[in-house]
Amino acid sequence: MRAFSMLLSLLALCWAPFVTAQELPALGADRTQVSVSGLSSGGFMAVQYSVAWSSEVMGVGVVAGGLYNCGARFALSGAQAVVANCMDRPWSAEDSWRAVTGFARDRVIDPVSDIARQRVYLFSGSHDSVVVPAVMRSVFDFYTLARVPRSALRYVDALPASHAFVSAEVGGRCEDKSPVYVVQCTENGRPYDQPHAILDHIYGLKREAAASLSARPFAFDQRRYGSGAAAMANTGYAYVPADCSARPGCRVHVVFHGCVQSVNSLGGSDVIYAQLGYNRWADTNRIILLYPQVDRSATWWNIPVEQGGIPLTWQANPFGCWDWWGYSQTFGFQLRHGLQIDSVRRMVARLEQQP
Repeated sequence: MRAFSMLLSLLALCWAPFVTAQELPALGADRTQVSVSGLSSGGFMAVQYSVAWSSEVMGVGVVAGGLYNCGARFALSGAQAVVANCMDRPWSAEDSWRAVTGFARDRVIDPVSDIARQRVYLFSGSHDSVVVPAVMRSVFDFYTLARVPRSALRYVDALPASHAFVSAEVGGRCEDKSPVYVVQCTENGRPYDQPHAILDHIYGLKREAAASLSARPFAFDQRRYGSGAAAMANTGYAYVPADCSARPGCRVHVVFHGCVQSVNSLGGSDVIYAQLGYNRWADTNRIILLYPQVDRSATWWNIPVEQGGIPLTWQANPFGCWDWWGYSQTFGFQLRHGLQIDSVRRMVARLEQQP
């Protein structure tokens, strides 16, 4: 009897997350007003997602990200080659564009003509030593090749920021390396508010930020959207302004965190989904915010590789990065059917469903 009772308790623990996990609400969001942004690996992911589904994305913000398909191009040469060619120095924007046009011709991503109608914000801190400014310049060249009008293409590179999101509310000194990759900078004597800069460039915000939020960010179960197969976290976060819960037609903006910026990677910190500054602007401007999550990977296998007599443990994604080089699937991660891209798109589609 005791063994049976213990078994029931174990089953209850295993089943509890599926019973109690919150579902994303169906809110009737505007399908024509979806945009994305991200830092570092999240910047790479913002480019991937907005290129693969360019017909469904009208704006993108890239903070210290990189070129589409760069990780796939150098992945077979190893991690050092990926870092060297995609982060330490710029890959060719022309080669990236050639890959995009080829994938579009094969119909595994949306037509390239859709990229030209997007509104694009690009940011590179002059003190960024992780993704060097020349890489972001190549991203600018990519969008120029895509024929994004200059009026729709904003490139910011004058601030002495390190590798980080720039917040007007939280973070370390502008030029210092931040353990959470969030810093504060000033421009013309005023705090630079990057969430505002991104959302305003994409949407043209009409209202000032909320003094106090009308709702609270909440956790939701990402497993309902295929996060397990996509090597993503079980839990994601979202912010839905009270007005968007009451009335359909709100816009959707997806924020892709950078490496080691997921909630679990930061020891439970809400700095990205609650403190960065997106929510205050979204609250008064009818924008739903989606904060999908990727955690540091568990050990996939233990191989006693001897190096100096020390066994090494191999991890697919030890820093909790979005997949822009192929750890979640060897081929196709950057295409429409890419596991992480598809998982996030399912989340967006849920928000677009009529209540």
